[in-house]
Amino acid sequence: MLRYLTAGESHGQALTVTVEGLPAGLSVTKEQIQSELARRRLGFGRGPRQRFEVDDIELLGGIRHGRTLGSPVSIMIRNTEWFRSDVWHEEMSPAPGKTKKPLTTPRPGHADLTGMQKYGFDDARDVLERASARETAARVAAGALAKLLLAELGTTVISHVIQLGAERVDTPARPESSDLAAIDESPVRCFDKKLESRMITAVEDAARDGDSLGGVVEVLAYGVPVGLGSHVHWDRKLDGMLAQAILSIQAVKGVEIGDGFEVAGRRGSAAHDAISWDELQGTYARETSLAGGTEGGMSTGEVLVVRAAMKPLATLNRPTLKTVDMKTKEETVSFKERTDVTAVPAMGVVAETMVALVLAREAQRKFGGDSLTEFVRNWRSFQESLRQ
Repeated sequence: MLRYLTAGESHGQALTVTVEGLPAGLSVTKEQIQSELARRRLGFGRGPRQRFEVDDIELLGGIRHGRTLGSPVSIMIRNTEWFRSDVWHEEMSPAPGKTKKPLTTPRPGHADLTGMQKYGFDDARDVLERASARETAARVAAGALAKLLLAELGTTVISHVIQLGAERVDTPARPESSDLAAIDESPVRCFDKKLESRMITAVEDAARDGDSLGGVVEVLAYGVPVGLGSHVHWDRKLDGMLAQAILSIQAVKGVEIGDGFEVAGRRGSAAHDAISWDELQGTYARETSLAGGTEGGMSTGEVLVVRAAMKPLATLNRPTLKTVDMKTKEETVSFKERTDVTAVPAMGVVAETMVALVLAREAQRKFGGDSLTEFVRNWRSFQESLRQ
């Protein structure tokens, strides 16, 4: 079964990720992974770090001559800023020593204070360097592998921004997989061109005030096989696994499968997806997507719809949030680290990653196989059983 583990700190030498469970024979190139990482740096409102920080990756193990070996895949993403700066060489050195500038004013809305209390730290950097959203670069690298595996089943995962600050698409048009390039070309990764300019203006207004914006992204997965997940056990329900994966993204505070919150206010007669028989395709179909492509904790084969709500970033360019100096106990304002006005467009790429990793893991659980050939053969056999 597919699983992964990330390591590393935001301003450390590198991030690493180990991915276990990929079948042997999957075609992988360094360029494919770097392409996904480049997408993570997209979006109007990102800070200057995105302009000079390059995701320099190295494939350390599990891949030979462009194909997976069935053994764990190990990827390193070097932090180019660390190699250019003597400050971070000293500040993030693994050698014995002590910082000259401890951070003792925890930022509201971050992991700082609770992490310091939990682990007994007197320097917030011991917490914030790992809690940073920079860690998601390692997840995106893992997600690139998951997307490659899903592509063998004809499954694709995309995302688009449907809300940025107070600007929200009323009735969002649903992009297809072929629209992803156009979405990525949008400064705010919004498929609705009419709203794009208003979102950009909202970001500019927040930037002038030294403030930040949150928003909502919608993730869509096309070609998902029927039956991923399970109704049998609580911890194998696909909805639950997707929710946990999405909520694990830094600053994400809400998740919705399909029209979950909207249908809560409807009567049952208007809250469910009617089932019909598609004679041409020889398969069952849902006439709507209110449930977001899941029923009873399992994928239905329809488009999977997952929405993620991201809070405004708590690190502000003009710090105004009240806090307490943990050393003196005096009231002050939180310190400033280099930050973005918004990271919602980039969060969409990370949300794609998390959905892809869940789907790839559950596809591996259902279809199995030590080699890609066996994995695809098992999937095709299942598809044929559905037609019969």
